[in-house]
Amino acid sequence: MKLYKINHTCYLEINGKCFQYQNINFDELINRVGLHQYLLNQLHQWHPCPLPDFDTIGPPLNSQEIWAAGVTYMRSRTARMDESKDSGGSQFYDMVYYADRPELFYKGNFRRCVGHNQPISIRKDSTWNVPEPELTLFVSSSKTIEAYTVGNDVSSRSIEGQNPLYLPQAKVYNRSSSLGPCLYIPKAPISLKTVIKIKITRQEHIVYQDQIAISKMKRKLEELVDYLFRDQSFPDGVFLMTGTCLVPDEKFTLHKDDQVDITIDGIGTLTNFVQ
Repeated sequence: MKLYKINHTCYLEINGKCFQYQNINFDELINRVGLHQYLLNQLHQWHPCPLPDFDTIGPPLNSQEIWAAGVTYMRSRTARMDESKDSGGSQFYDMVYYADRPELFYKGNFRRCVGHNQPISIRKDSTWNVPEPELTLFVSSSKTIEAYTVGNDVSSRSIEGQNPLYLPQAKVYNRSSSLGPCLYIPKAPISLKTVIKIKITRQEHIVYQDQIAISKMKRKLEELVDYLFRDQSFPDGVFLMTGTCLVPDEKFTLHKDDQVDITIDGIGTLTNFVQ
């Protein structure tokens, strides 16, 4: 099933049928153990409706924080080492790839995040900017993975490459992340065969595309969640981006008006335009 959030109305899509619920407490709705079964049990309270023509959809979050994991794929390790070689910081990315403790960092909240068909931004003081397509988890306050969505961890690689301590500036700014188009709420955990795809279009020409299965991820999803919850609590649940392997080479940077399409099997496509 898929849950869409548009303003104060939620839409639930199940087997091609659609149901809506207005003025529902979104935080309370999604933050529970056994979300899939709960929604099935409560379906009688939702109202059948035609499936809307979803054009612009806000991100499927409300009060939740967004966190992200880094260097979870070999390609990400290599790319981060390359961008930091001139500053002498490349060894740290090699070390964290093989370390027990993963790299986790705060990515923002709803004030920094946009949804499907909404504009993302690149920093004016950065010369090298890239999207980072990531499987994103919704984790309940009880530390259970309840849903999945598509995430774009927009990053300023020129800033991060100057010094690893500049990571917050490279990662957190206005419209620096996007989530959507929905929350995918399966009965069972997502398959490791699931494929992430990205396509970047510039003036109607594809300038970058690639894909990867999440099985290529070095760390287990549960491992990332475990570390995130160490000495931290998330009363309304939390979104966790799980890292990327689809990294354009150093000759590529995002331009204004570029279109970024990120597709994950079972979830759908998240589309954003660079503002």
